Amino acid sequence: MTFRPTTRRALHAVTVPLLALATILPAGARAQDLLFAPGEDDRFDWQSYDDFAAAHDFSGQTLKIFGTWTAEDEATFRNAFRYFEAATGAKVDYAGSDSFEQQIIIDTEAGSPPDIAIFPQPGLAADLAGRGFLTPLADGTDAWLAENYAAGDSWVQLGTYAGPDGAEHLYGFPYKSDVKSLVFYVPENFEDMGYEVPETMEDLKALTEQIVADGGTPWCIGLGSGGATGWPATDWVEDLLLRLQPPEVYDQWTSNEIPFDDPRVVEAIDEFGWFAKTPDFVAGGVEAVASTDHRDSPAGLFDFPPQCYMHHQASFIPSFFPEDVEMGVDADFFYMPPYASKDLGNPVLGAGTTFTITRDTELAQAFIDWLKTPIAHEVWMAQDGFLTPFKDANPDTYGDPTLKKMGEILTSADTFRFDGSDLMPGAIGAGAFWTGMVDFVGGLSAEDAAAQIQSTWDGLK
Repeated sequence: MTFRPTTRRALHAVTVPLLALATILPAGARAQDLLFAPGEDDRFDWQSYDDFAAAHDFSGQTLKIFGTWTAEDEATFRNAFRYFEAATGAKVDYAGSDSFEQQIIIDTEAGSPPDIAIFPQPGLAADLAGRGFLTPLADGTDAWLAENYAAGDSWVQLGTYAGPDGAEHLYGFPYKSDVKSLVFYVPENFEDMGYEVPETMEDLKALTEQIVADGGTPWCIGLGSGGATGWPATDWVEDLLLRLQPPEVYDQWTSNEIPFDDPRVVEAIDEFGWFAKTPDFVAGGVEAVASTDHRDSPAGLFDFPPQCYMHHQASFIPSFFPEDVEMGVDADFFYMPPYASKDLGNPVLGAGTTFTITRDTELAQAFIDWLKTPIAHEVWMAQDGFLTPFKDANPDTYGDPTLKKMGEILTSADTFRFDGSDLMPGAIGAGAFWTGMVDFVGGLSAEDAAAQIQSTWDGLK
């Protein structure tokens, strides 16, 4: 599940550099108004900015963009697209709304869409593409993504949908990503016990057992989330399935081409159970897993002595660490490692936003081309809350070492897959999957929990 934290603290709990969030520049920005002056910081690829500016002039034209970003994300996005305005002479009119999913349907059906729509999940974009409301991206964009994004074929697949004629085209351009395949820990706790960051799943499981042998508790796991209780378990299962099976199996699972109770899926659920249902492995014991709120769950990392040593969660979780915790010093993270025995490379589970053309104009096409420039990524990387798999964007422009490290996980990925529960029908991914995992942790077998979820899915057909 893609979780949107409701907190005023930054998404990654990092210090925002250079007044990035406090500064929102006026519309139609000129070069002298930009957050980072062109040509003055050699970390940025200013040549890509200059080349784009020389090839595009849209003076006096307005580009309308609609998405979900508000507050901090809106501020940083505005600071980023000012460079497109300065390079082209165009004005960008951006609107963000928590009701994007409902409003974009209304606008497209009414024939008054924005030029660009930014989708937080691919399902709705695919639906609108099938109804003829999206414009395929320019020829060659798929090849560009495959070549220039890490795990590029994965990103092409994520933005490729069937059009109204049933033929598949690339409709979505990925820009701004999130990483879920993370394990958080306290470096001092590891150092005190002589533990090393595991590089394989086999090492992670051995470390789990070693911590118990040393008298400690390896994991803090909390599935609590009010009406959404259970969703953190879905991320565990998705991460493990990507490490146990080829990505094609993951794709078949999220679309129900193979049933939820396929033995390969059951294996991944059971593997989650190895961590979550072994009493000595979890702080508070198995009975605490479902009842502990996911936002409170990592607190045990910072107790003395530690109540746990590791916590699996997405990049947002530092927002719920104690206020005085400094990422990179008091807490850190490592990539959820692959199985050495499986030879499936380095898969990454995550989420991200997809840019689509909902009103086909030369200016809209030019904005998609702008997203292919390193500078379009770097000016947001230097602020906050932005990760990219674009290999030509300079990682030294990240405004925080935590984001840089997460970005390196993205650019080292062999496979990227979107959060599986977000790809499933709502009754499954935001319903039966959650409750099935709570029942599984509560004592139901993996086979029975998976069959229960599949039964619900069958009922939707």
